Amino acid sequence: MSDLATSPTHGTVVYREKLSVPKYWWLLAAGAVGLLTGQLAYNRSIMFLVIPLILFTLTAIWILLKLSSTVITVEEDSDGVRWLHAGGAALPADAVQRTLAVPKSAKQNAMGRQLDPAAFVVSHGWIGQMAMFVLVDDPTDPVPYWLISTNNPNELIAALTGSPA
Repeated sequence: MSDLATSPTHGTVVYREKLSVPKYWWLLAAGAVGLLTGQLAYNRSIMFLVIPLILFTLTAIWILLKLSSTVITVEEDSDGVRWLHAGGAALPADAVQRTLAVPKSAKQNAMGRQLDPAAFVVSHGWIGQMAMFVLVDDPTDPVPYWLISTNNPNELIAALTGSPA
């Protein structure tokens, strides 16, 4: 049920959200690059400044862009079926039995001891809220629910279910 191969490749995008790192992380990364480069370049030739500065800057940019690459979308195919795309997988709306917006105060419980190991999870620590999609019982699919980090759980749920937020 949650296989990307069975989902549409081109549909009408109903909802799209990019899970980016907070903007202040870029400032922290710049500070870390400056400190590391300064430590290596102290009382040395200019090459100990230029080469580490380039390498550390490129590494920091790559890490932050990689952390910000998760995109959550809800698409509607030509048959009118809505699909949730997250973390390289797709979920049709008709496979969802119940939905739940998980507030920031309940995220620790949802990701802690109560988390089913078979659940499909797309989680980022810097995003406080989540959306839970409980799936219809299917003996061929062992996944009981999807738990997705999102800044707008009610909008994501409304986009997939087609009901107002």
